[in-house]
Amino acid sequence: MTPSAASSGPGAPGLDIPAVSVTPGGTATTSLTVRNDSDIVEAYTLEVVGDCAPWATVEPARISLYPGTSETVTITLAPPRSPEVRAGDVPLGVRVLPAEHPESVTVPETTVHIEEFHELRTEILPRRRRGWLRGRYRLAVRNEGNTPTRVSFRPEQAGEELRFGFVPADLELAPGESAETRLRVRIGKPVWFGKPAVWPFTVHTTDGAAEAQAEAEASARPATYVRPPLEAEFVQIPIFPKWLLALLAAILALLLAWFALVRPAVRSAARQAADEVVQPRPTPGGGKNGQSPGTGNGTGTGTGDGTGKEQGGSGPGVPSGGGPGGTGTSGGGEQSSTTIDVQTSGGQTKTGTYPVPQGKVFGVTDIVVANFQGDEGVMTISFGDRKITTIALETFRNQDYHWVTPIEIPANATVTANVTCAKPGTPATGRQAQQCHEVLNVSGVLANVAQ
Repeated sequence: MTPSAASSGPGAPGLDIPAVSVTPGGTATTSLTVRNDSDIVEAYTLEVVGDCAPWATVEPARISLYPGTSETVTITLAPPRSPEVRAGDVPLGVRVLPAEHPESVTVPETTVHIEEFHELRTEILPRRRRGWLRGRYRLAVRNEGNTPTRVSFRPEQAGEELRFGFVPADLELAPGESAETRLRVRIGKPVWFGKPAVWPFTVHTTDGAAEAQAEAEASARPATYVRPPLEAEFVQIPIFPKWLLALLAAILALLLAWFALVRPAVRSAARQAADEVVQPRPTPGGGKNGQSPGTGNGTGTGTGDGTGKEQGGSGPGVPSGGGPGGTGTSGGGEQSSTTIDVQTSGGQTKTGTYPVPQGKVFGVTDIVVANFQGDEGVMTISFGDRKITTIALETFRNQDYHWVTPIEIPANATVTANVTCAKPGTPATGRQAQQCHEVLNVSGVLANVAQ
């Protein structure tokens, strides 16, 4: 470089500044020679001006010269290592102001060459990601150098089980510019059971401009683009975690315990409770084919305000005895059954009866009540002077009652079915009936009165 020509004129100093190169983050110096060509003693104030002023100084900043003498001052350049100090040629100016002749101020100039430097700031977030088959990461990159660059990425993983994808794959960054790229990590095979698998990997960031500069220089010094890689991990979690296996094992153990231990015990306890509640019905004893020595036919005819139809049956006799409010019976009896049929018009009350024959006692063990039309009203059942039950007709269609110990009805007493009809129901034909129609079947043992 050729120094700038010296200024001339009344009181003007002779000046020249050699060109200089500097690397951001470092220092460089150049010099300026000031000559006093005037015929008086002159003092000069020196100040750096222009783009270099923030990071350039001149020493000394004030000099005094006799006529025909000169002095060299030092200009120190210390640009910071920052993207704001761009690479390239920057003008450097020093303003020289004479104290006695300020109108003769001059600004000699030269060129400062700012050298390139390359620096990237990179970060991967998060450092650890958990997933079944894939994970997603963010790579943040900032160009801290003073020249544009093209950044690319190169993943590395031992074993090559992982697959990587960058979106976008390359970034163009100006000095001081930041950008992000998305990294997708995927593995081919899932982990079904067991512990999570940890897959560490690294990501290398490559500064294309720095690589090109290093190749061009072919320098033996370490390349400026080499930087530590980014370290990260992908934790592959199993499809079925340990707690789920433990839960399934516990459920299986409970099912086995239920079917092997609890269920048989529950069924046994239920069977035992049912056996205690449902006692076997007394069976006849003594005679042939279970027939008691004393047999007979029980017949009866129902009478009352309504129409009653009864029928007697015969069957094997059973041993009988006096019940509450009953009379003693002879040593034998026979099964007997009778039906009371009551038909009642709406809003009326009628009664159907079955009288116990003279010289007999009827031990009732079962009754069946039928409301096959779905009539509405009330039905009261009595054995002699004893009211057995009162039933609302609309609450049932068929109802049955059973007694382990027979209820004894003495001779000449009656089994009574009293029906109050509120509203006739609708039978299976689909047409509403004209009358309420209820049927009561009474079964038990008809035995002779003991003498």
